[in-house]
Amino acid sequence: MNEPTLSEIEETRRKIGPYVVETPVWQWRNRHILAHIAPGTEVFLKLELFQHTGTFKPRGALANMMALDETALARGVTAVSAGNHAIATAYAAQIMGTTAKVVMPDYANPARIELCQAYGGEVVLVSDVHEAFDQVHQIEAEEKRTFIHPFEGKLTALGTATVGLELARQVENLDAVIVPIGGGGLCAGVATAVKQIQPRCQIFGVEPEGADTMYRSFASGQPEAIDKVRTIADSLGAPHAAPYSFGLCQKYVEEIVLISDDEMRQAMLRLYQGVKLAVEPAGAAATAALCGPLRDRLAGQRVGIIVCGTNIDVESFRNIVTG
Repeated sequence: MNEPTLSEIEETRRKIGPYVVETPVWQWRNRHILAHIAPGTEVFLKLELFQHTGTFKPRGALANMMALDETALARGVTAVSAGNHAIATAYAAQIMGTTAKVVMPDYANPARIELCQAYGGEVVLVSDVHEAFDQVHQIEAEEKRTFIHPFEGKLTALGTATVGLELARQVENLDAVIVPIGGGGLCAGVATAVKQIQPRCQIFGVEPEGADTMYRSFASGQPEAIDKVRTIADSLGAPHAAPYSFGLCQKYVEEIVLISDDEMRQAMLRLYQGVKLAVEPAGAAATAALCGPLRDRLAGQRVGIIVCGTNIDVESFRNIVTG
């Protein structure tokens, strides 16, 4: 496997630098988190929700589009997403002077559809995520647009690795980093970067019980698929794992843990009460893992939490946390 090197990650960060934010890290140590973690555990939130478009996704989208030649850019790009990658693809297309035609499931949060359109994206709605992948490949074939994958490939991993690059240089001597997993692109990149800078740091991936593609893939030793997404964390609802991102996760990630929707709801409420952040379920997944299945295992350790983003409207947030 042609893995991202540290020098390649640094070069990618330099290239996308004008168009992304170096998101801050905040040490969370008030009663809202201390009551739910083991004594002595230190928690560092990597606040990627402050990124342009509200999530980490522009990093990978830009890394992919900056590698296109003028002919490909003139034909435009396409993407498939529950919302966040679609928004990022439209944002990156606007920066690169091209057009984006994206496919989203019709149950996607309306705020995400509107934000994607605000960045100039043309949105095609379909009934489910499997149909979405079929539709985007049809657009790719018929319109000759370049498919910007939401979580697969070296360029995507180079983009997401810049999150890990920043975190590993912002916080020294991390014992563990917890990363939400949808398709695995974020976790693959973060793990690859962190392990090259802080080799002793453990990486844990976290998935919802209702979208456990990477968990199943780790169990079988090969990329697996699920028949349907069954979780409130729609942005973590990848229908399958893919070879490149799976390979990096398999090499650099110690374990995949599962969390319930209720654990994500509780973590959303804790982040709102304790940090004053209203995050979507995916943005609370790593916190849920630290307060749940990883609580005792990471007792007394320095833990980085990837708050991967948030694009959620007020009504949806209220409905989810009140469950």
